[in-house]
Amino acid sequence: MITTTDIKIHKTNKSRIAEYDINNVPFGKCFSDHMFVAEYANGKWERSYIEPYQNVPMSYATSALHYGQAIFEGMKAYKNDNGEVAIFRPYENLNRLNKSAIRMAMPEVPEEIFMGGLIELLKLDAAWVPSSETGSLYIRPFIIATDEAIGVKSSDTYKFIIITCPAGKYYSEPIKVLVETKYFRAVHGGVGFVKAAGNYGRSLYPTKLAQQRGYQQVIWTDSKTNQYVEESGTMNLMFVIGETLLTPELSDTILSGITRKSVLQLAKHWGMKIEERKISIREILTAQGNGNLKEAFGVGTAATIAQIISIGCDGKDYELPPVNSRVFSNKIDETLRNIRKGKIKDEFDWMYKV
Repeated sequence: MITTTDIKIHKTNKSRIAEYDINNVPFGKCFSDHMFVAEYANGKWERSYIEPYQNVPMSYATSALHYGQAIFEGMKAYKNDNGEVAIFRPYENLNRLNKSAIRMAMPEVPEEIFMGGLIELLKLDAAWVPSSETGSLYIRPFIIATDEAIGVKSSDTYKFIIITCPAGKYYSEPIKVLVETKYFRAVHGGVGFVKAAGNYGRSLYPTKLAQQRGYQQVIWTDSKTNQYVEESGTMNLMFVIGETLLTPELSDTILSGITRKSVLQLAKHWGMKIEERKISIREILTAQGNGNLKEAFGVGTAATIAQIISIGCDGKDYELPPVNSRVFSNKIDETLRNIRKGKIKDEFDWMYKV
């Protein structure tokens, strides 16, 4: 792993932390003092450095702006009651970033650069990690193509950058979702299984239309039949029907979420029946109608657990049981929070101490 001696560090002359209440800031709008950058050129990762967070000047011909070679990750660091900072499952993010890089014809990031840069950055900005019960430091690693040229080809140069921001809850209230059957998030053979920037850009218009109708998010369905649920907004989907936890099976149209993986590991550890398979809208609404649909929620890094209280489909809203009656998702939410904050034993070794 690279260390401080391998990374050129230029510290800010004055921290901006006093300008904010880091335990009470809007998600994704307040950024920490520093950023990590690694540059790729001549077929290898060359320079690595940390510098004050800043706007980065670039050519209007920069390749990422025109041809979409841009991928990213989302992860979080937490501070426990002893003031120690730990990251939740960072190697999972590294592996997924590199999976995205391969699919998008971009260079993979070596472990020593990803982890070394991340650790040094968090050591430098440890004061920015919120200490509140639901607070965290959101971490955004990303790679962009940086060739200054117009022409459809893989870039020869790239930057790997890590920025961070203190964050509270992503959703302050349970959400209403609308089943989307006209627009699609992903198609087979595409890039739905990786965190490519374009996946999110294409989702904005149908989400905007849903929000105009009073919904916070959409449920994406499969592009072949419009019958099977895939994700909700930027989250994986889960349902408790009867005594069984159901979630769509992974495919090349569904992102392999790290929170998803963690929830399934905990559910299996607790002895809960789990099914990873195709789940149709009809099955969900039938279960809602006969009272067997106990819980529906999205899972992801930003939201952790986003409770769904209503599903809109074909002009009708289907109401779900009250959030306070939901046993599994509330237990999962509390357990993950307590593991991340160091309040209970980390049986799975998920937390990486800085």
